[in-house]
Amino acid sequence: MIEVLVVDDDTRVARVNAAYVEKVPGFHVAGEAHNAAQALRRLETLPRLDLVLMDHYLPDDTGLAVLQEMRRRGHQTDVIMVTAARDVSTVQAAMRQGALQYLVKPFAFAGLRAKLEAYARLRRTLDGGGEAEQAEVDRIFGALSVPSAPSAPGLPKGHSPTTAELVRQCLMRADGPLSAQEIAERTGVSRQTAQRYLKLLERTGRARLTLKYGDAGRPEHRYVWAARG
Repeated sequence: MIEVLVVDDDTRVARVNAAYVEKVPGFHVAGEAHNAAQALRRLETLPRLDLVLMDHYLPDDTGLAVLQEMRRRGHQTDVIMVTAARDVSTVQAAMRQGALQYLVKPFAFAGLRAKLEAYARLRRTLDGGGEAEQAEVDRIFGALSVPSAPSAPGLPKGHSPTTAELVRQCLMRADGPLSAQEIAERTGVSRQTAQRYLKLLERTGRARLTLKYGDAGRPEHRYVWAARG
């Protein structure tokens, strides 16, 4: 089993990511951490650790600072950045400090599964040891490559399959109708993005629009999952 530490400042997100990891065959969550200091303590105390899923925005430091401190202390545990930080300078710094992969939030289970399966392929490739000819070197460096997800059938131009799946899953698992703002808070996308994908689900008959009338002002648009399967 590949032992994984999940690091995220949001305990709810950490639990979701940990559940995702446990769904991938061959992976086991060894622990969680919710700040930089806790992550470093886990590295020292866990009996075995192969991979860290590292958030960048932590309350007491950054994920990149944790990665740098890990290497300074001699920890060679592999790291995949899992974060909302998408500026090129952060991505570049993660590469230079040895992060193997970089997954941008928000993402659906399929996105994380692809990264983990690619990492497992890399581990299997490296387990052989010995010397490598050029073809083998190319295979090692290519083991972490993940093919881009194809556009979902019928998905309008400019819509992301990953975001569409994220909003769909959130609505499917909800106990009742949700507003665009509530979807945004649960998935990490903007309210405008949530609204756009909710309208798409409504147009395709997979979500139903309801109206909630308050004491004054315009009624609030709320959506409930209407499709089966």
